[in-house]
Amino acid sequence: MRSVFKCVLFVPITLCAIYLIYPSVKLLIGFIPTEKCHLESAKNLDSSMDASLNLQSRPDVQTCTYWKAAIIWEGMFDPRLYDEMHKMKGSSVALTVFAVGRYLDAYLHTFLNSAEQHFMVGLPVTYYVFTDMPEKVPNIKLSPLRSMKVIKVEKNSRWQDVSMMRMKSISDVIESDIRHHCTHVFCFDVDQVFTGRFGSEALGDSVALLHAHYYHLPKYFYTYDHNPNSKAYMKTGDFYYHAAIFGGSWKNVKALTEACYQGIMEDKQNNVEALWHDESHLNKYMLLHKPSKVLSPEYCWDTSIGFRRDIQVTRLLWAPKYYDTLRTP
Repeated sequence: MRSVFKCVLFVPITLCAIYLIYPSVKLLIGFIPTEKCHLESAKNLDSSMDASLNLQSRPDVQTCTYWKAAIIWEGMFDPRLYDEMHKMKGSSVALTVFAVGRYLDAYLHTFLNSAEQHFMVGLPVTYYVFTDMPEKVPNIKLSPLRSMKVIKVEKNSRWQDVSMMRMKSISDVIESDIRHHCTHVFCFDVDQVFTGRFGSEALGDSVALLHAHYYHLPKYFYTYDHNPNSKAYMKTGDFYYHAAIFGGSWKNVKALTEACYQGIMEDKQNNVEALWHDESHLNKYMLLHKPSKVLSPEYCWDTSIGFRRDIQVTRLLWAPKYYDTLRTP
């Protein structure tokens, strides 16, 4: 069984490696058509907040899911209308980010400064910075309606554990603090830079992000966890979601992080580790609990992919990855 399992994993992982290595392959993949939205009007979406979207404005991409959730692309929405609706509704946002070990020096200052310029501008925002070195958190000049809270966390011996254990830390701080002050939560990796509007159109009850490297690929290439012994096990799914960004109402993010943490701990008890760690568990959760809104890869783009006609703007970019020097063994 073990040899069969290795063979099953070998093919998609090998193909993904080829995709990452050869730029020409990435270019060709951009010509693979995506599915199309089957709804004629956004009034048929499950979310009344998204009724103003123009689902037909982007015929080149998929603008809704089969469970009637919007997929947000440039050209579909009026940013001023969304901002006005959320201000009237009293929306406020908690942004969580982990800056542990060398990641703090390498990325945090740029991440926070760029967030001040582009993230949920005009809405109340509280930054929750999780770090093992609170004394090194940079002193950022914050705009009105913005504040920052620093939470000390222990530094795990492996980067995989840092990634997975953040689920418990986020759940705990939602329970102790965020739920009393914020209506929504967005969770980010720190090695990213905001480059354009990341605004209130992204808010929803449960928000997932299409992975930039997978959204044009057939589902066969999605690297879900195929180990039946893992709680993250999936045969197939709807999309491949990127764990670099997820969000929603505080209640839904708390439920997600608690479920992922529980799955991670059950795997640990069984000496199992999901293929892509917390991302594998997040994809399993989103399969069972469909997101109410999906963000296009505009909201987290990797420039190494090269030109894609459907990426008209970039709102958040992957920062250069220095895994050899930044990640603990």
